[in-house]
Amino acid sequence: MSTPTPSRRSGQQTGRYSLVVVSNRLPVDFEVGPDGAESWTTSPGGLVTALEPLMRASDGAWVGWPGVADRSFEPFENDGISIVPVRLSKQDIERYYEGFSNDTLWPLYHDVISPPSYHREWWDSYVAVNRRFAQAAADVAATGATVWVQDYQLQLVPRMLREARPDLVIGFFNHIPFPPYGIYSQLPWRKQIIDGLLGADLIGFQRSADASNFSSAVRRLFGFTTRGMAIDVPDGDLGRTRRVIAKPFPISIDAASFEELARRPEIQARAKQIREDLGNPKKIMLGVDRLDYTKGIGHRIKAYGELLRDGRLAVDDVVLVQVASPSRERVGAYMALRDEIELMVGRLNGDYSTISHAAISYHHHGYPREEMVALYLASDIMLVTALRDGMNLVAKEYVAVRFDNDGVLVLSEFAGAADELRKAVRINPHDIDGVKDAIIDAVEMPPRERSKRMRALRRKVFDNDVAAWSASFLETLTGGAAVQPGVPENLVAALRRLARADTLLVALDFDGTLAPHVDQPEDARAVEGVREAVERLLRQDGVRVALVSGRALVSLRQVAEPPEKVLLTGSHGVEVQLDTPGIELNLAQAEREQIETLSRVLERISGGVAGSFVERKPAGLALHTRLATSEEGRAAQREAMEQVGEILPGITVREGKNVLEFSVRSGDKGEALEQLRRHARADAVLYAGDDVTDEDGFAVLNDNDLGLKVGPGASLAGHRVRGPEEVAQVLALLADFRGIDRAADSTE
Repeated sequence: MSTPTPSRRSGQQTGRYSLVVVSNRLPVDFEVGPDGAESWTTSPGGLVTALEPLMRASDGAWVGWPGVADRSFEPFENDGISIVPVRLSKQDIERYYEGFSNDTLWPLYHDVISPPSYHREWWDSYVAVNRRFAQAAADVAATGATVWVQDYQLQLVPRMLREARPDLVIGFFNHIPFPPYGIYSQLPWRKQIIDGLLGADLIGFQRSADASNFSSAVRRLFGFTTRGMAIDVPDGDLGRTRRVIAKPFPISIDAASFEELARRPEIQARAKQIREDLGNPKKIMLGVDRLDYTKGIGHRIKAYGELLRDGRLAVDDVVLVQVASPSRERVGAYMALRDEIELMVGRLNGDYSTISHAAISYHHHGYPREEMVALYLASDIMLVTALRDGMNLVAKEYVAVRFDNDGVLVLSEFAGAADELRKAVRINPHDIDGVKDAIIDAVEMPPRERSKRMRALRRKVFDNDVAAWSASFLETLTGGAAVQPGVPENLVAALRRLARADTLLVALDFDGTLAPHVDQPEDARAVEGVREAVERLLRQDGVRVALVSGRALVSLRQVAEPPEKVLLTGSHGVEVQLDTPGIELNLAQAEREQIETLSRVLERISGGVAGSFVERKPAGLALHTRLATSEEGRAAQREAMEQVGEILPGITVREGKNVLEFSVRSGDKGEALEQLRRHARADAVLYAGDDVTDEDGFAVLNDNDLGLKVGPGASLAGHRVRGPEEVAQVLALLADFRGIDRAADSTE
């Protein structure tokens, strides 16, 4: 099943932009002055801040709606970024945006806190508008460009782009939660949305749970194979698959700019003035939210009101400042919510305010960033009580502003920020008694504990700012095409941590990882320094080293010449030699006959293509096309897929770099790595690889492990180096760090 796609006329030229961002709104606002003069101003926001430098450096274009209905604008330049406006009619806004996006998807994705509405005309408008955005992106993107689609309003765009422009590298980031399947399955167009998203190469989510929920929906609705964060999506009619990665990338803020504002004398003076205007209470509590039913504003006010009623707080000592900026005021659920919140505020103020002190200072409008920073500085306690939130950047803004290392963050466990900001006072906003106790804890928290918690929170926010977020996403998407030489500092730090594991497994691919790729496989040899580092690791207690290869073990032992204690797996896990004198492999008679059939087909195809050859493996064969021309190599692979698919339809096919591998017995490097982990009883694993087949290994790594991608290409690995020479350096560093830690332990 697929969604309608934008048209692609034969011979139509591509655009000129190498990076295209597609979002519902443009990064600029259209304004009309009192004199009727029209102008564009840059919108404030973390996404704009993060992407502006990248887009200027890469000649980027931003596709989106300018915020004005029924009006067309020509593309234009704004501060070094090409702006490509997409026209939306008033009916589009009512049906696509206010309707399907915000009255169907938004409540559904936020755990049905408010009932979603399902209308077919809204869906039809959603499809039509997504097609319009996809067409605009396809028209301006250069050949091989990277297109990054943003958020839930445009979930069909990736598939539409994939069909229209298969040359593009496509990423998607979902800024809001993705619900569990039991909730998501209510959507009448559930398969179309998933299919739309699977057009991307990389789908980013705020939390690990969101990525897991998405993968679960893929399995339930389509039956596609998933392993960890990797999803294998059928691609075309030849039995090929395309690897899609669904991975968490928690978004953040431009932390440095918030701190810079907070340090300005005029902002600090304004913060002091705010406290005075509020009557200089002992404690100021602050809530900052869009007026939305997902934010738990009513739960917050209820808990505060009960604390006043019970006498645990007094209005002479404490005030709650609630900023509730307007949101979707034409949607019925939001109009009802405003009435409900304002009624609660009025009742609570009527019951508990005094002449000199209000219980709640309520503000139903937004403020400029400078005023918000002053409010953050003036407030002793930040209350984030979201019932469901993709991230909640307000929590991170409050932390970034508090350069004084003071203040307390009370944070809902249902906000994505709770995964990172673990030193906040965590709450379940549905537990009103628990919220009340947390508020009292925050009010009474000693200065030393406040400072300790805030220092830890600030480290997390500044180490993972919005620039790091965008760089991490784009590097994963594009594969870091220009990988720099040397070992990055963050990898060195990760190796230090890994070296402390009690029992460590160092698992390594060979070709392209320890040895450069060569024209003839039998000529491959590990680079200088690898053997010495491996032997040093083997001499250390609690370390096992393994080779995890697609080669047959006979070939691997010939080229790698591994030391005696190295564990071996070959043919993608089909062959193993784990502390045994011989290779373990058992093939049935039927499987041997399949190999002979494979050999006849592949040898005939290879014989007609110069530069191609067939490699025999214990459980199959591989067709290599590295030395053939690109066109002839692709043709040979296509013919092999077709003929083998007809003769041996159940056989396992694996695509690598200029190689097709056919196996009569299924296995992959992920299964091999899990077997090695069990055999070595490893607490932590380092796995290094360079090929598409190594992604199965990266997919089974956990939080204590380290994945190392060698060279460019989209990857699940958390770290990357340029080539085998850097891998040798990594192994030597790991041996150094492990030796230092063990020496320190022995002297204690």
